Amino acid sequence: MNEALLVYVAAAVALAGLILYVVLGGADFGGGVLDLFARGPRKHEQRDAIANAMGPVWEANHVWLIFVLVVLFTCFPRGYRALSVALFLPFHLALVGIMLRGAAFVFRGYSRAGGRHASLWSVVFGIASVISPFLLGAAFAALTGGNIRVGLEGDLQVHLGKDEPWLTRYAMGCGMLAVSACTYLAAVYLTGETDGELREIFRRRAIFAGTTTAILAAEVLFLAHQQAKWFADQLLNRNSAPVIITGLAFFAASAWAVFTRRYRLSRLFAATEIALLLIGWGLAHQPYLIYPDLTLFDAAGPPQTIRFLLWSLPVGAAMLIPSLVLLFRVFKSQPAAP
Repeated sequence: MNEALLVYVAAAVALAGLILYVVLGGADFGGGVLDLFARGPRKHEQRDAIANAMGPVWEANHVWLIFVLVVLFTCFPRGYRALSVALFLPFHLALVGIMLRGAAFVFRGYSRAGGRHASLWSVVFGIASVISPFLLGAAFAALTGGNIRVGLEGDLQVHLGKDEPWLTRYAMGCGMLAVSACTYLAAVYLTGETDGELREIFRRRAIFAGTTTAILAAEVLFLAHQQAKWFADQLLNRNSAPVIITGLAFFAASAWAVFTRRYRLSRLFAATEIALLLIGWGLAHQPYLIYPDLTLFDAAGPPQTIRFLLWSLPVGAAMLIPSLVLLFRVFKSQPAAP
């Protein structure tokens, strides 16, 4: 395997890990958003359904975030360093949100078992579930907007084209889009894990979140043309446009399935939509890791290191994948909704 192909394979592996994190962990964040806005006489039943759906697997889903970070700092150390410097604040605040969210989820469970302050922990859990995807979406905007500049000569120098590139209108739009997409995923998944009136509640949440996601996606594309024109143009090139269009078609199919109460199909279509849109982003953004200064090849580590990690993946997968399959089979084996 030549060096160029080696770099692209490593980047594809990192993207695959990111897709799994968004499809699985993103739905957990969305569950927290739904928990925060649970209303009506059945709000406690909504929160119980969210907790029952998330409880057995929410911590395991973070393994994919760890996986992405490991691949990034092993195979692309200069990129990892540059991103750690440029996005130090949003990344660390997102991690704080993840930790607060996990702690609140556990403490709320014990509070419901007989303690006090369950309502307080519910608020913390919900707010933290908004903070993390919002900041990660804003960081995505900073990555694609061309405002992170990296000097490659001598010691790696990182500076920001704007004081806070994660606080631009484009970044705010990407952050809100990330929260809305996670909420849509969670609502769609929950329609398959509930029944009766509760399922109808989550179906209505899915319709609302899906509509909001579509509106925000159009707004983000408009803002990208203003503040990240290179990236917006790349989304429409011949490499990425077919994948993006197919992803949008799956989004429409997911919405149709929710409207017509085909819940198994809606879950499949929603997850596929997210995967295709992230693949389209990866195709549009290459060959850059950080536009416009740092390509994948500039950021890559020694070929021997990348090769070692790639050869290690089957060994790790042989231990990890069966464990996750067993976890989901044991704790998520309830009959799926029709």
